[in-house]
Order: sequence, then C-alpha cells, then structure tokens
Amino acid sequence: MAGRILIDLFTTLDGVAQGPGGTDEDTSGGFLFSGWQAGYPSSGMGETVSQGMQGLDALLLGRRTYDIFAGYWPHHTEGPSGEIGRLFNRVPKYVASRNPDLPLEWENSHRVGEDLAAEMSELRAQHREVHVIGSVDFVHSLLAEGLFDELNLWVYPILLGTGKKVFDDGALPSILTLLEQPVADEGGVMLLRYGRTDRTPEVGTFED
Repeated sequence: MAGRILIDLFTTLDGVAQGPGGTDEDTSGGFLFSGWQAGYPSSGMGETVSQGMQGLDALLLGRRTYDIFAGYWPHHTEGPSGEIGRLFNRVPKYVASRNPDLPLEWENSHRVGEDLAAEMSELRAQHREVHVIGSVDFVHSLLAEGLFDELNLWVYPILLGTGKKVFDDGALPSILTLLEQPVADEGGVMLLRYGRTDRTPEVGTFED
C-alpha cells in the first residue's frame, strides 16, 4: 500500500499560516503578527497534534521551517515533553530546495526539489506517512500540483487580514473530502482533516 503525504498547518480563520510559533519565526513582507499562535494558547491543540504524529515516519519541510526545526528540536528531547523531538531526530528529513550545495547538518537529512512529482512518488513508496509541517511557501507548490493526500488544518478564531495564506491563487482546483468530524477545544480552535480527491469543481445555476 502506498504511503501518504500529509500537510499539517496552523492557520487563522482568514487563512494566514505565516509565522505561527514565535515572534521571530517569519516576519518577511513586514508581517507584524509572527507568533500569533503562541499568543493564543489552545487547551486541545497539543493532544490532537500528538495523535496526528503517531504514524509519522518522515518529515518533508521547506527550507525556512527546516532551519527552525534543526535549531530547536535536537535540543528538546528529554522527558515526556521531548517525545516529538526524539521522533523528529529519528526519522528522515527531506528538505525542498533547488540549491545542490544546501548545508544539511541535522542527522538523516536529504534534499528534494529537482522533480517534485517524481520525488513525492518515491517518498510514498518509501514511507507510510510523510508530514509537511508549516512550510507555507512549499505547501503552495504541493497544492498547485495536487501532490498531497491529506490536509490537516488547526484553525484559530483569529483574523489578521495580512500574511501568507494557506491557499494562494495557484492552488489546483479540486474537491476535498472531510475525513472526520471537526474537533474543537473550549477556545474555539478547530481541527479540520480533509482528504484529496481527483474530483474537480463543477458549475451550475440555481433555478427557481
């Protein structure tokens, strides 16, 4: 059975996925709200993220997210709270970049980006669950070419009005299917899990 490419994103209600985790994570384009997720603690987010990571056996990241992860997770592996760090250290890391001289110092890291369609097919053949976390610029490429199997969105009841969005104008027109009922915590943070299909939107007109 072929493996799956899963996209995991934290997003605001108006679709902003830029720089959720820290004030210096991504301020490109003059973005003023880097760290918006950290500024809105969620009582249920941690549990749903941990559950979603149980099948993960590879990471697929954009360059910026890879650098952030490589600077953080190898140093956060102790005790129960270090479970994700130990997992990320252990599994293969694939980094999307066209730079053949990209320095990859985090153990078990590999570059992809020459031929995404072929490389995603290879990753599905090698792994059960390849998770794309953050990496919104790279996610745009996957959405544009339909190179994913599942889209997991943790949606926060926040409006920012500016910043990099989950969906830009290049996303491949397609119909997604809801994989399970939405899960929400007391603060209104909601997990939405969608599966990709080969169906495309149709148009029509409502008649009286």
